Amino acid sequence: MSASGGGRVPWGSALLAAIATVSWAFLAMVGIAALGLHLIGADRAGALGPMTAAVTVLAVGGSVTPSGDVGVFGLEGAQARAAIDIAPLGVSLVGALLLGWLFVRSLRAAGAVIGRAELAVRAGLVAVLFLLLLAGLTWVGNDTVTIDGATLVLPGLSRQRTEHDLLSRLPEQLGDIADIGAGLLPDRLAELVDAKASVGFTVAAGRSLLGGAVWVVAVLLLALLASRRAPLPPGGQALHRTVRPAVSALCGVLVLAVGAGLVAGIYAAVGDDHPGLVLGSALLGAPNGVWIGVPLGLFVPWYGRASGALRQVLPDPVDDLLAGPGGEPLTVGRLAEFDGRVWLLVVASVLLMLAAGVLTAARTPVGSSRPFTFAGWCALRLGVVTALALPLLVWLTRVSAGASLSVLGFDAFGAGLELYGYAPPACALGAGWGAVAGAAGALAAWATGAAGRRAAALARRDDREAGGEGGAGHGGGEGRDGGRGA
Repeated sequence: MSASGGGRVPWGSALLAAIATVSWAFLAMVGIAALGLHLIGADRAGALGPMTAAVTVLAVGGSVTPSGDVGVFGLEGAQARAAIDIAPLGVSLVGALLLGWLFVRSLRAAGAVIGRAELAVRAGLVAVLFLLLLAGLTWVGNDTVTIDGATLVLPGLSRQRTEHDLLSRLPEQLGDIADIGAGLLPDRLAELVDAKASVGFTVAAGRSLLGGAVWVVAVLLLALLASRRAPLPPGGQALHRTVRPAVSALCGVLVLAVGAGLVAGIYAAVGDDHPGLVLGSALLGAPNGVWIGVPLGLFVPWYGRASGALRQVLPDPVDDLLAGPGGEPLTVGRLAEFDGRVWLLVVASVLLMLAAGVLTAARTPVGSSRPFTFAGWCALRLGVVTALALPLLVWLTRVSAGASLSVLGFDAFGAGLELYGYAPPACALGAGWGAVAGAAGALAAWATGAAGRRAAALARRDDREAGGEGGAGHGGGEGRDGGRGA
């Protein structure tokens, strides 16, 4: 493939690379989903295969709708339905990392510049094969579970004794309701013991394929922007030194933070009474928790509410703060009123941003002999990238779950959970934190001699052709970087 973008498109190698890329990505996602569901015990409530397929579809932007016939449980109409809008980002992250890494590796054979036609063919083949496999999962990810009311009968107890036991567990406040005196409640309990209800979950094929198409395109685009050694089409060489250092640095520290979250999950599982539940939750949802914590630590407010059994999945003191009617902001200050150690989240988030600033400076070619000019460019680039990244994290980690059924191994009759943030404050705070971290990291890297030391060869070549930044020739920047590297 010539530098001008002409030449023959290698269809054979492109197809083989796309097959390998998509296959490995799906194998990894399905494996993580199955292992996580098994560890949390979800396979005890239904077949593991359909649940794994449904979770994988959710992870790539799909939609799963639980539903069923549960009128005998006192739930009718809209109450007898559930909606899940939460992505298991542990599965998503593994798939995105493998898909993006294998895709950009397949581009390196093209040399320093890849033709537009070849890039389009390779990306298109990956997207088409991805959607074909996803279509198969939407067909598999449907299942039905029968809830048998007879299982409510406790071992060794008669039917009458079981009804009396269920009635005795009701809140004392119900004692004044007239229906109880009329004998209606005992009658309903008798029906409950006799009841059988079919409930299940269904993957919405159309919405899931549309969400999967958006997901795979976004992953491929992000991989191109974050990979510092993959070639770009003609006219895109400036991205090597302007965008890629900041994007790769921020992506790197966010993945590192997820790794720290997984280590914390493993440590918590060691002394827990249910280690499998902790490990499975960490596999499936570590990025969800970590990527909620990063914007929260940077003072991005969250809003939400929680009720019923879904409230139990939240850590303390978040469950108490979300127990009300909703509408009140969830901030670090409010959490610190319950536990002062929450301020450590701010420290961790700030250190994360500073690390991204240092990495950005280390990966950006030094095109100026003035440190403050270099720091200004790094601040601008990391500020723009973080202003886009924080709203994306807020959107990815939103939670909306309402359930009146047993689905995916979780019983949540009449439960609800919402947790969301707003993009405008996340964008504004991201721009501010990114600019400060970029400038501080660049000055620290300049003072220690790390500025430009980790710049990729493609970024150095583009900087040389551009003549350096800020009006300074590349010769001065190259000499300074070379001297520091020596």
